[in-house]
Amino acid sequence: MDNSLNELRSLAAQAENRRTDTGIPHVAMVKGAVPEHLLAAVYDPMINVILQGSKTMTVGDRTLRYDPATYFVMSIDLPAVGSVHPAATGEPYLAVSLTLDLTVLSTLFADLPEPALRAETNPGFSVAPMTRDLTDAWVRMLRLMGDPPAIAALAPVYEREIIFRVLQGPLGWMLREIAAPDSAMARVNLAVQWIRRDFAQPIRVEHLAERASMSVSAFHRHFKAVTNLSPLQYQKRVRLLQARMLMVASAKSVMSAAFEVGYESPTQFSRDYAKAFGLPPSRDASRIAGDGAFAGGQ
Repeated sequence: MDNSLNELRSLAAQAENRRTDTGIPHVAMVKGAVPEHLLAAVYDPMINVILQGSKTMTVGDRTLRYDPATYFVMSIDLPAVGSVHPAATGEPYLAVSLTLDLTVLSTLFADLPEPALRAETNPGFSVAPMTRDLTDAWVRMLRLMGDPPAIAALAPVYEREIIFRVLQGPLGWMLREIAAPDSAMARVNLAVQWIRRDFAQPIRVEHLAERASMSVSAFHRHFKAVTNLSPLQYQKRVRLLQARMLMVASAKSVMSAAFEVGYESPTQFSRDYAKAFGLPPSRDASRIAGDGAFAGGQ
């Protein structure tokens, strides 16, 4: 597998220290010392492969570390804080990702055996070692960067293969549950989409539970198991991340950003913001603006 990993690293080495498009649908890459504020975001469901260096991801009070030749699956939209680190020998952090398409997922299930038993109880995000077959599929995918005319014909094939390999592995059950319409995770995912769409509006957990066809206690339990956050904590994280973007990317004032994301009290907003990001809103926005452009992480 070493030769395939080395080729994959070579192919991804042209990435920049931000989310870098490859020209291949759903596929992106990143290289180098990505500022931590770029790694604080609501992440889309994805398969992310760590090629060099390491990454930590924190959702709520749960933190996972991802080392070289591992991949992690994020099965649901999650507000997370990350940090990346170079290899001990000095090589820069390097990773590639595939944003998940639930339509592609659902078409793969019929001919597959049942997934492996769960290794843990939190299905929102987890990590596993790369395999030779999965690495080879990624190599074929990234080779398409050098053959643009072949992307339209072959990228969907390689995307299905990558997802197929993950479905066969220890994290395959996570992908099955998110795409199964009657699973608890799929119902939580619907609630997540409702919260993300209307994050500035007050939410009632009872109403979300009713829309998800669950009792309040079951809904709260499943939501926390999947996201590692309560529904109200999830909404708060989304609000704060959106406010940060408004202040930095749109030059909104602290008060304007607070009201726009649904806070009624600027004081409470500043208190929550400082707790989440370590600095008061105005100081944090000035620091980020001094670091350069604001963009999403990977």
